[in-house]
Amino acid sequence: MKLSKDQKKEKAKDLAGTLSKAEHLFFTEYQGLKFVEMDELRSKLKTLGGRYSVIKNSQLRHALKGAGIDGADAGLLKGPIGLVVSGGDDPVSAAKVLAAFAKQFPVFKVKAGFVGKKWMTTAECKTLSTLGTRPELLAKFVGLLYAAGAQSASVLQAPIRDFVLALAALEDKKKKETPAAAAA
Repeated sequence: MKLSKDQKKEKAKDLAGTLSKAEHLFFTEYQGLKFVEMDELRSKLKTLGGRYSVIKNSQLRHALKGAGIDGADAGLLKGPIGLVVSGGDDPVSAAKVLAAFAKQFPVFKVKAGFVGKKWMTTAECKTLSTLGTRPELLAKFVGLLYAAGAQSASVLQAPIRDFVLALAALEDKKKKETPAAAAA
C-alpha cells in the first residue's frame, strides 16, 4: 500500500518526536541479513529498552531535521538504513549488543551513532562498545571507594596496633627478666 504525501509527512513527524526523546541513536547497515537474524537483534535490543527498525532515507532525513538533529555525515543516508533507538542512560549496552552482532554477522555494520547530543563515527561506536556498562562502572567505583576507606582505616589503626604490640613485647621482656632476677 502506497502512502500519500500527507501520510509520509505524518510518519516523519512521529519519527521526529521519537528521535527528539531518544537518548541514543545508532545507524546501521543491515543489507544481507535474514529476517530471523534481524529479529534476533531486535529481541536483544528490546531487553535493553531499545528498538531496531528499518527506515526510508527520505523519511529519516525529514525526521532528523524535525527533531533538530543536524550535523550528520552526508554519506550516512546512502543505502538502506537500520535505526536503533535506545532509551535510558546507558549507551554502552546497546553499543555492546551491536558490536557483538556485527562480529557474529559481518554484513551488519554500525555506520554512526548519536550519543549524548554528539555524533560518533564507526570507530567511536566501536570504542564505546569496549567500555564497561553503567552498572559495571558503578560497581568498580564503589569498590574503589571501599578500598580507599578500608586502607584509611588500616592506616589510622596502625599506631594503636603498634602501641599494643610494643606493650606486649615489653611485658614479655619483663616476665623473662623477673625469673632471672629471682634466681640471682
